[in-house]
Amino acid sequence: MANNAIFARLSNLWTGFISLWVSDIEKEHPEIAYQNAIASMIEKYSQLKAATGSIIARRQEITARLDTHERELASVSADLETALATNQDDLAVVLIQKKNALDTAITDLRADAAQATTDADTAKDSLIQVKSEIDKLKAEKDRMLAQMHSAQARIKIQGQLDGLSVDAEVQALGAVRDHIKSQVAQASLGAELHGSDLDVRLNKLRQSSGSVTAKAQLEAMKQARAAAQATPAKTL
Repeated sequence: MANNAIFARLSNLWTGFISLWVSDIEKEHPEIAYQNAIASMIEKYSQLKAATGSIIARRQEITARLDTHERELASVSADLETALATNQDDLAVVLIQKKNALDTAITDLRADAAQATTDADTAKDSLIQVKSEIDKLKAEKDRMLAQMHSAQARIKIQGQLDGLSVDAEVQALGAVRDHIKSQVAQASLGAELHGSDLDVRLNKLRQSSGSVTAKAQLEAMKQARAAAQATPAKTL
């Protein structure tokens, strides 16, 4: 008994693991869950359809027997009238017994026929309901899967917009930008260092001195020329 209990618990545990595993798969692939549910309902629909067929067949069989008994009752009743009219009492007694049996059978068959009709109508209503549920589930499957795919697309786009999936090319541009800025900074630094070099400053000073000397020489030449032009005027 203890071993049976252990095996039962292990079986339940294994069934639980399988159920969780299947549940996880269905979450990742909801189309499988919907398809499994639809397939299960279609199987139940097939079983219910077969049962409904049997119920309808039984109703038809009872109805046929009832029709036969009613026709037989009409015939027996006519024969009974004839036997009474011709004073055939012995035959009339037999016909009365037969008529009574038919009356009882017909009463029972009418009750059975009424119940069979109710059962058939209920089965047909259930069959129509299950068929409607299958159609609704198929429509829900298409609608929910379309919503899921749309949501997945929106999530992917949102992730790209939020920078969660930056392409390698865009990341490479960041490195290129940093390199260009570094080159510009190095060039500016070189110009600054060049302007502060002593030799450069000395050359600038010499160029400035040469310009001052040339300007002084130009002024002296202008004065000498003016003096030379003024001398003949004084001699006259």
